[in-house]
Amino acid sequence: MPKKAGAKDRYHHGALREALIKATDEILAEGGLETFSLREAARRAGVSPAAPAHHFGSVQGLLTEVAVHGFQEFVRFLREGAMAGGDTPQERLRGLGEGYVRFAIAYPGRFHLMFRKERLFSEDPRLVEAGVQARHALEAGVRASLGDRADKEEVEKAVAGAWSMVHGFAHLTLDGAFGPPDRKVLKYILAELLPGALACFDPKGASNGPKGQ
Repeated sequence: MPKKAGAKDRYHHGALREALIKATDEILAEGGLETFSLREAARRAGVSPAAPAHHFGSVQGLLTEVAVHGFQEFVRFLREGAMAGGDTPQERLRGLGEGYVRFAIAYPGRFHLMFRKERLFSEDPRLVEAGVQARHALEAGVRASLGDRADKEEVEKAVAGAWSMVHGFAHLTLDGAFGPPDRKVLKYILAELLPGALACFDPKGASNGPKGQ
């Protein structure tokens, strides 16, 4: 008699990987990284407990795969936010910041995971490249906003400031610091608070050049 097909036999290779990534996303969004386990990911995907390790090697391998997907989607949110922001560099920078926060709201589990390098294979080439692309998108927005007079050091400092600002906004939003993240609160954050904070990157701020010149 042929063996009855079990849950683990219903997937082809690609579909099983996606099912495990989806299950991991759900666990991270619901309870955070501390609640994650390969066994629970397998249970939610409807496969054997050994399946995640077989396809990803370890907890770290599966989490790295999810982080790679996260950064790739993150870059899309940043670029689309910048394009939708408006015609001026300042408007595009605000749109980029909005895309940053919108990603965190849409994928809270991935967002928290992506910056926990101690839980990932941080040297994975795809993870490194996706992270570089995200930084380049932010750097391009800040550089354009500051204008041609800003030197390399000035741009680097501004990128660190802008990154810290939008990253902090994203975490505070997820933590409910501005209020329950309902539609009204999110509209206020994205339309009022965040643009007001990013206004300090007005091109006029670079018009006098670096101090001492």
